[in-house]
Amino acid sequence: MVIRRHIPPAVRSSQGTAIPSQGEFFLSPGTTRACLRLADGSMWHGLSCAAHASVCGEVVFNTGMMGYVETLTDPSYAGQVLVFTYPLIGNYGVPARGAWESNKIQVRGVVITHLSSAWSHWQGKQSFSAWLASQRIPCLTAIDTRALTLRLRAHGVMVGAIEQDGISVTLHNPNEEHLVAAVSPKKVTTVGRGNTRVILVDCGAKEHIARALVARGLTVVRVPFDYDYTRMHAAGVVVSNGPGDPAQCAATIAILKKNLARRRPVFGICLGSQLMGLAAGGATYKLPYGHRGQNQPCVQSGTRRCVLTSQNHGYAVREKILPRDWRVSFRNANDGTVEGIAHRTSPFFSVQFHPEAHPGPNDTNYLFDEFVKLL
Repeated sequence: MVIRRHIPPAVRSSQGTAIPSQGEFFLSPGTTRACLRLADGSMWHGLSCAAHASVCGEVVFNTGMMGYVETLTDPSYAGQVLVFTYPLIGNYGVPARGAWESNKIQVRGVVITHLSSAWSHWQGKQSFSAWLASQRIPCLTAIDTRALTLRLRAHGVMVGAIEQDGISVTLHNPNEEHLVAAVSPKKVTTVGRGNTRVILVDCGAKEHIARALVARGLTVVRVPFDYDYTRMHAAGVVVSNGPGDPAQCAATIAILKKNLARRRPVFGICLGSQLMGLAAGGATYKLPYGHRGQNQPCVQSGTRRCVLTSQNHGYAVREKILPRDWRVSFRNANDGTVEGIAHRTSPFFSVQFHPEAHPGPNDTNYLFDEFVKLL
């Protein structure tokens, strides 16, 4: 899609960031010039190769080497512009909808280094760029995403906009919106035919959470984020992942508090872990640049066991405010942040990572089995 000729000396933005010279590329059919404008004033010039739209979102990065389909359809990314650090995206195309984590692409925009126009996979149905274009998602390519990631690591994730030539947008922080309300289902649905029923509080749940529960012989009743399920007949509750600031989910937290008082087993995943901490009386805070990738190491408390995990979150539970009847069950080996909490006597536990591991390693699939034992 991008044809390179001789590489002239790089030019620099006003912040000193090296960017390609505008004469470096020939524009192939279907591509236009565009840029990423960050809230700190820096400009990252490249090419637009999918939907030619200008969008604003929180600019975050993901370090995964594969799984771009599962990542982009994860509702936890709602409101975000996603930067892939891995330089080759699109190599294996896009599979049918049944392999996605939701029914659509959830990010507002994508930033990559190189888009692979030639793709091959036995499950592939269409190219990466065609998929994005069909859902009107802009993709900025020919960007040094590793340099961009270093900037986000140094200054923290920030609001930014993908802007087409001559089309600018006003920067707005999506975390001020109620993103969970936007991605949560509007009605109750049921999947599975097991004898044991569990409730899945869908705050933007990945499809593989429900699939993992059904695979263990459970009937899963999916309810909206603000649905009062406390009087429903079910053996346990799973609180799912989702986007944005957990403090926005006041209704979800209040309902979860009532369920904890009933001592019915609860398993929280990702955002569900943060909501568990808030319902228990703790607090959450925003991480500088979050954890987004498939190789985050987590150490199980009280052991020397370290597991590799798939993660996507920008907030975490604050350890010092966690009530005494709760304990930290997992800790991130890189920065020491809380990656899981558990009640000392009641059947409540949660993890900040994704045990369903799509995409990612399968080290923590056993946590679903631990939840089933509590039912």
